Amino acid sequence: MSKQNPKSKPGKEPSKTTVVPAEGSAASAGTPEKKGLIKEKTPEEKQKAHREGIIKTIAASVLGILAGFLAFTLYGTGEDRIWYAVLVIIIGLTYFIQKLIYPPLKIDTKEFKAKDWFYVEFIIIDFFLVTWTLLLN
Repeated sequence: MSKQNPKSKPGKEPSKTTVVPAEGSAASAGTPEKKGLIKEKTPEEKQKAHREGIIKTIAASVLGILAGFLAFTLYGTGEDRIWYAVLVIIIGLTYFIQKLIYPPLKIDTKEFKAKDWFYVEFIIIDFFLVTWTLLLN
């Protein structure tokens, strides 16, 4: 074990890294290039994304509640139906309904990824099942 100087602080010393500019890149011109980093959003972009997230959540919630009322009026208790068939019907219908209602709400569905569609459909199914269950009681 080595002795520490009483004036030095225990712990790791920060490692020193050097940036080696690549030939023909912007780094060789004097500006460091950041590869693999996510682009930082401006406050306006963050606000727009937050607003769109709220609109998507509200629209999916309303669709789920409407689907619950519709299932109650069409199927009642649903004893004569296969439950997963009802879920697939609801998922299919709400997917196409969302494709129609999001553009007037100024939300671009072309930017949706699988994660986004899973998110809104999960909310719809949750609200659908909760609404239908409450109406059955």
